[in-house]
Amino acid sequence: MRVLGVDPGLTRCGIAVVDGGTGRKLSCIAVDTVRTPVEAELAERLLAVSNAVENWLDLHKPDVVAVERVFSQYNVQTAMGTAQAGGVVAVAAARRGLKVEFHTPSEVKAAVTGSGRADKAQVTAMVMRLLKLQEKPGTADAADALALAICHIWRAPMRARLAEAEQRAAELARVHKARLAQARKGAKR
Repeated sequence: MRVLGVDPGLTRCGIAVVDGGTGRKLSCIAVDTVRTPVEAELAERLLAVSNAVENWLDLHKPDVVAVERVFSQYNVQTAMGTAQAGGVVAVAAARRGLKVEFHTPSEVKAAVTGSGRADKAQVTAMVMRLLKLQEKPGTADAADALALAICHIWRAPMRARLAEAEQRAAELARVHKARLAQARKGAKR
């Protein structure tokens, strides 16, 4: 599975591509940080993020895109910018028919380090170890993008099995309700 991981942001947007799968070695294909000037208009900044992501999608051809979910932030303006950047990433992926999965920061930290409360240094260290990187990936945002991709590679099979089980359970419940309704009709006669 090839995953494009994106840690959305307006000033710095981490972006990375990782190959891997269940029981397979992880490989860092590419990693970078997209930067936009703070003084630029919002629309220009979102366009710059969108253009960069679209270039990466076309160049690396991922199977899925993993984006950090804006969970909660005290700074509303930062949260809005992060959500807007994540939105342009989702739109770019959807245009190409790619599935977009959102992961919370604590989910990513837990997947990569074993603790949902890990700090940036711990996440970076584990990403370097897991991908056998000799150097830090430039920025914490780039390391987070790698961590998002790794998280998705590891959690996607479990999520798929869970969704399948939920579908089976819903179908069984539907069949059971139909049988009960049929039994009630038979008892009234």
